[in-house]
Amino acid sequence: MKRTNIYLDEAQTTALDELSRARGVSRAELIRRLLDGALDGSRSETLSDDLAAIDDSFGVLREEDGFEGRGPDERSRHLERIARR
Repeated sequence: MKRTNIYLDEAQTTALDELSRARGVSRAELIRRLLDGALDGSRSETLSDDLAAIDDSFGVLREEDGFEGRGPDERSRHLERIARR
């Protein structure tokens, strides 16, 4: 590996630190991963990939034992309780 120094503004540094903490990797490792994805053109962590994964996972817990989904009325009451806080 070769060392490279770059200058980042405060917002970039903060965003990188938050994302690296969330993913459990160092800032340097996160930058390497982001660069790899950008350079090979196959960024696996795009918004469209994330949305597709969410769509694909919809309803998978429905068949789990003991799973009780929230109906529209319960959801509305829950959102109203949160809004009052």
